[in-house]
Amino acid sequence: MTGRPSRTGLLGALLLVLPLVLAGCSGSSPDDAPGDGDERPVDRMSAAPDGSAPPASRRWQPRPGLRWQWQLGGKVDTSVDVPVYDIDGFENSAETVAELHSRGRKVICYINAGAWEDFRPDHSEFPKSALGKNNKGWDGEKWLDIRRLDALRPIMAARIDMCRQKGFDAVEPDLTEGFRNRTGFALTAADQLAFNRMLVKLAHDRGLAIGLKNDLEQIPELVRDFDFAVNEQCAQYGECEKLTPFVKQNKAVFHVEYDLSPKEFCGTAGRLGLSSMKKKLELDAWRQPC
Repeated sequence: MTGRPSRTGLLGALLLVLPLVLAGCSGSSPDDAPGDGDERPVDRMSAAPDGSAPPASRRWQPRPGLRWQWQLGGKVDTSVDVPVYDIDGFENSAETVAELHSRGRKVICYINAGAWEDFRPDHSEFPKSALGKNNKGWDGEKWLDIRRLDALRPIMAARIDMCRQKGFDAVEPDLTEGFRNRTGFALTAADQLAFNRMLVKLAHDRGLAIGLKNDLEQIPELVRDFDFAVNEQCAQYGECEKLTPFVKQNKAVFHVEYDLSPKEFCGTAGRLGLSSMKKKLELDAWRQPC
């Protein structure tokens, strides 16, 4: 869903030869300095030489408290002084990602994983039998039958390949809690876990970090699989405590509210270690951080 949230060389050799030295130096700069908040270097290789996934030590690991910008609508404002950006993977070019990297930013690639969108360039790749009910409130969008791993895996792999090829550091797959919605399919919690873990493997095999979008109910089962979390409106619904397993594992929680004022949620966000801000529903460049 573009512009719309869900209800969401030499250096390489040195990194391989001197991991302990680098690990010892990684925590020396302030948490919210541009590009900081990760104690691991980024690896954008699709796989190791033997075909296995790159080791976890090479993925970006965002830490709690990192400031961020989430913009899915309009031309991305690259001047926002925060270390992390989350932007649409289809609608932004490798040049935009490179520009953000030149400013010291890490960049997350937003894709829709749980629903089909008629405006995406790969929309014809989805089998019609995998398309379910309309996603209420979002024109041109239908829920996917996430049980169809055989059909959806290559499509999602291609999307994540796109993110890697454009230079993104991580992936934010949206709509990863279809089992709790009226999709037109008899989806179970087990189906959702299998689909979400498939996404994790696809991202990790390509050296990318991946965030769990909402799906609070399954955090206990998925917190070890995902590298960070993205949440909408946990304060409004009194659910922010459910995100603390990520913080306890030293993984960032990127959080937004749409209706509450910052004074209504920033105290709780700070206490829990969330990276929080108020955004408009259209997710343009405007932001009001804690």
